[in-house]
Amino acid sequence: MQAYNSKPHYALLDGLRGVTALLVVWYHVFEGFQFAGNKPVIDFINHGYLAVDFFFILSGFVVGYAYDSRWGKTLTTGGFFRRRLIRLQPMVCMGALIGAVSFLLTGMERWDGSHATLGLTLLAFVCGCLMLPALPGMPREVRGNGEMFPLNGPCWSLFFEYIGNIVYALLIRRLSTRLLSLLTVALCCILTWFAVTDQSGYGSIGVGWTVDSVNMLGGSLRMLCPFTVGVLLSRIFKPFQNVRGAFWISTAVLLALFHVPYTGRSYSLGGMFGTLSLNGVFESICIVAIFPLIVWLAASGKTTDAASTRICRFLGDISYPLYIVHYPLMYAFYRWLIKTEQCTLQETWYVALTVVAGSIVLAWLCLKLYDVPVRKWLRQTLSAVCRRPQ
Repeated sequence: MQAYNSKPHYALLDGLRGVTALLVVWYHVFEGFQFAGNKPVIDFINHGYLAVDFFFILSGFVVGYAYDSRWGKTLTTGGFFRRRLIRLQPMVCMGALIGAVSFLLTGMERWDGSHATLGLTLLAFVCGCLMLPALPGMPREVRGNGEMFPLNGPCWSLFFEYIGNIVYALLIRRLSTRLLSLLTVALCCILTWFAVTDQSGYGSIGVGWTVDSVNMLGGSLRMLCPFTVGVLLSRIFKPFQNVRGAFWISTAVLLALFHVPYTGRSYSLGGMFGTLSLNGVFESICIVAIFPLIVWLAASGKTTDAASTRICRFLGDISYPLYIVHYPLMYAFYRWLIKTEQCTLQETWYVALTVVAGSIVLAWLCLKLYDVPVRKWLRQTLSAVCRRPQ
């Protein structure tokens, strides 16, 4: 581990975040095959949507670790929100811009074949930059698929990430470890109920991307539960001793979990208990038990040489830009799949790999040419403003 802000830095968590972002991109490739082929479930990487829940645990761990001990000393509520905005918002705006350009280049065509107007597209772009979600069917929901952020669908998780940061600053960080433990257990129980009884009706916990009662409840649970778990882990964490190969073990477990075949089996429990979803059982076990253990294991390990440190740093640096910028390219890929009537990797592997590689290159360019310099400028500018005499 290396020093960062006077605290040890968990390099393996950076690397794991990058690996998970790559798996999200790969999952969305197969989501395209499902979408174009009207398949009931996604083939191959069936549970890739659980990457979002894993990201929320990582986020809670990192936020709790970085900020819990600084409140009332070097950190104020305003300072915390300023830091989080500088970290997250520049790439939110860039993702909205890339999404708008992608939509314009495809003729502003909705999924039903009709066309949006330039004015509505620009409105969707502005609302995307401001993180203002669209309601299904409203004019600025320009793609017509019900997405909260129609120019860059995955931004729904950033919407909930912001809510998580607000809840952390106003409530969670004030709780004693005992009270935080009780809150964590309660949230884990509620999330398990939501998943196991298939409250979404989707057969999975893949909710949060649109604005309706089920998705808002499910998205809130998907954020609050793992985020709170992550904060609790950061408080009680004590590394395992003599851990070797933590990064590779953690990566292998995530790969295996994300590729577990989907099971749509459910059983009636009768009366007020509803149904028992086996897929929900698997999801809840992953979120409340296995993912925290993976984070604990990875945080216990260390990079062993300069090369592995550089790899983990690169993966960590690129993870957030990759998550934000890849989906506008996926929209174009999905449209191509529909128009060519191809819906398997065997038919389209060369295009799929190009989209994945293009997403990585675009993310790296955004990181180096935009995100890093803009965040540096914002830190300097806002620090100067805060130091200015009133």
